Amino acid sequence: MRSLGNQHEIEVFVRFCETDAVGHVNNTSYFLYFEEARTKFFQEIFKERNQKSNMILASIKCDYLHQAYASEALIVRTKVIDVGTKSFKLSHELVNKLTRVPIAYAECVSVCFDYETQQSVPIPEELKRRLHANQMSFANQTDPISNPCSG
Repeated sequence: MRSLGNQHEIEVFVRFCETDAVGHVNNTSYFLYFEEARTKFFQEIFKERNQKSNMILASIKCDYLHQAYASEALIVRTKVIDVGTKSFKLSHELVNKLTRVPIAYAECVSVCFDYETQQSVPIPEELKRRLHANQMSFANQTDPISNPCSG
């Protein structure tokens, strides 16, 4: 994983088994790439210890922009875009490594959760601090790939 300021990147390689009968990456495979990026993002911000996760994925939405194919190298960029009281939102941008063509854009909401009470709980202060430290400032952002479907 590479950290570029407020943006984290991983590289994924499309395996043949992630494609469908049409030959492009199956829509469900994108969620595996995003999950891998989220996992590595949290490993990076909590690299000094193993933190037991009390987060659950509450929502994920993906916009498919272009096709990807077997054997292609892709880059997943992960950014913190919002931090609330009990939840936070990440974005994932998937681009072709060689051509830089945007392949997909996703946003996901994670909620801090108490598994004993089965209720959402406030984000722990240490997690909130680290999320804010990694939060992307969209006011200064000029990256055209970010949320190409808005506006």
